Amino acid sequence: MSSLKDRLIKNSTLDLTSLLSDSKIYINKDMIPTGVPMINVALSGMIDGGLTPGLTVLAAPSKHFKTAFSLLMASSFLKKYSDGIILFYDSEFGTPQSYFGSFDITLTSVVHSPITNIEELKFDLMQQLSELKREDKVMIIIDSVGNLASKKEVDDAMDGKSVADMTRAKQLKSLFRMVTPHLTLKDIPMVVVNHVYATQEMYSKMVVSGGCVDGSTEIRMADKTFKRMDQMEPGMFVETIDGPKEVLYSWNPETLEEGTPESYEVTFEDGSTIICSHDHPFFVNGLQTPLHDIKEGTSVDTVK
Repeated sequence: MSSLKDRLIKNSTLDLTSLLSDSKIYINKDMIPTGVPMINVALSGMIDGGLTPGLTVLAAPSKHFKTAFSLLMASSFLKKYSDGIILFYDSEFGTPQSYFGSFDITLTSVVHSPITNIEELKFDLMQQLSELKREDKVMIIIDSVGNLASKKEVDDAMDGKSVADMTRAKQLKSLFRMVTPHLTLKDIPMVVVNHVYATQEMYSKMVVSGGCVDGSTEIRMADKTFKRMDQMEPGMFVETIDGPKEVLYSWNPETLEEGTPESYEVTFEDGSTIICSHDHPFFVNGLQTPLHDIKEGTSVDTVK
């Protein structure tokens, strides 16, 4: 059996192939303590833990110090590795040099890469990752993907078209799928700053991206009329439990890699229906409750 193991490892074309008991990926996994116990717990589940290789996403509304948290981690990384480098992808240009200095980050330790669209980020990041080696001490920060346009959005604007880009979510999913294995295999931590927003459906929730209501579902508008979800356009106002809210943009799940997600038809006592995903939230006694936790006969809150 031992000779068979040796042959399998020898025949592998992958550099890091080994017995699981000897795997460098697990045995030598890096840990960057931040000096703030609660942040360490959030990042690794341990008070004395911290930032680990792989993808970490900081998603929150604006003015919640997401960039500050990422720079705190970067500062901790450079404290552990004095020869380390921060690869900083910048789409918002709202982080002045003085902000880095307040976290004791030497500017010559930061490679600053301005980006203007998702494709630009994806191509450059994959080029960088393909050239990096496991022993290279690099931490990557993207600030942020929340406001990055797709190349199609930019091209449409240049052509005078005012249409929503249904491929943006697909491009972001593609980006994360492509980079995640490289980050882990090469022992590289990457922190991505993102935004959240309130969905513009009848039962609003805070999400990072995407949606969960079928296009044929009728949504109550602010003027008390109803409109199909697939007819929604930016600038329209819908009625929610918290009052009228403006539609900022919409997306079509059929443009995503996963295709149309599994849907369920929910019928209410007045005969109205809604087609949605299994985790679409409804308000039950004032609390957001996903569909899969709602049983037949449950009363849900509605807009009066």
